[in-house]
Amino acid sequence: MMAADTASAALGIELAELGEGRAVCRMTVTRQKINGHDLCHGGYVFLLADTAFACACNTDGPVTVAAGAEIAFVSPARAGDVLEAEAAERTRYGRSGIYDVTVRRPDGQVVAEFRGRSRELT
Repeated sequence: MMAADTASAALGIELAELGEGRAVCRMTVTRQKINGHDLCHGGYVFLLADTAFACACNTDGPVTVAAGAEIAFVSPARAGDVLEAEAAERTRYGRSGIYDVTVRRPDGQVVAEFRGRSRELT
């Protein structure tokens, strides 16, 4: 899946770890990802978390997509930060699942908490 993900590749998102129901992705905050407040734009933080979520929910079988997601921004990220998004499956039921993703700065500070709901395609 990541080999065909041109959106994530264009933003420098890399898959660092992958296991059953879990994934870790990383992204460097470049100057192009900075908003008018000199902080990483929230859309890029969301995209990083969403990519880790996608990797985690596609580790074991049918093609799975997002049915919905929400994010809570906790603290800012700045240019030069290498953000890490760690996704973990919480539960699967039928063709659906719930996954949590924590995005952290290099110092371990939480930047965002993301919850995604997945749905297997038929």
